[in-house]
Amino acid sequence: MGNTATPLSDRVILVTGAGYGIGRTAALTYARAGATVLLLGRTQQALNDTYDLIEAEGLPQAAVLPFDLEETDEDKFIELAGLIEQHFGHLDGVLMNAGVLGQRAPLETSHWETWQKVMQINVNGQFALIKHLIPLLRKAPADASVIFTSSSVGRAGRAYWGAYAVSKFATEGLMQVLAEEMENTSRIRVNSLNPGGTRTSMRVAAYPAENPASVPEAESIMPAYLYLMSPASVSVHGQALNARDLCAGLNAE
Repeated sequence: MGNTATPLSDRVILVTGAGYGIGRTAALTYARAGATVLLLGRTQQALNDTYDLIEAEGLPQAAVLPFDLEETDEDKFIELAGLIEQHFGHLDGVLMNAGVLGQRAPLETSHWETWQKVMQINVNGQFALIKHLIPLLRKAPADASVIFTSSSVGRAGRAYWGAYAVSKFATEGLMQVLAEEMENTSRIRVNSLNPGGTRTSMRVAAYPAENPASVPEAESIMPAYLYLMSPASVSVHGQALNARDLCAGLNAE
């Protein structure tokens, strides 16, 4: 299981959207906790940069998996899962972090093509990926954890957030359905986590007038991401959680 300094020792963790922002920070956090991290994303160079950061600290060697969740051919997802099984045998955790913002506009002026792209990446691609990773999670030697990335606009609708908000409502539904299916049939726990306002490129795109310096960096919410991926959270299942609330609770313990 590892000690408190390396709670993810000997664990294999897949992080989607690992080339930037929260995904990159989470990948580093998991590697520092002892995990072998599989870096999945659509931009090879960004993934290579995350890989290099992990290597520079002498952490367990990561693996780079270029993959675009806009992919519509299910066979590609099957091939990806097969590749992971071939090289790693199983997964102990998955952070479903990748996503796109799309268009901030009223529904009546939303672009059809953009709507489809957001739904494909944020919902359909996530479904196809987790569908084919579940067998690998079932093979985990101990417990396994799936974290879906949510948003406040996926828990209460907000004007002009369009496809992104709807996709996050769907993410919450996907989490709830999967959590019920995994309960009492596996050692896989499934939760959603809303990071809250965090200094990322997506945040800048959503709030162009905001001063980035006024927004907390991703490092500030990593205790929540580490807790949910570690054995310490083995009893937390089917929950829609907020990263900052969770961090505050962990600090109070």
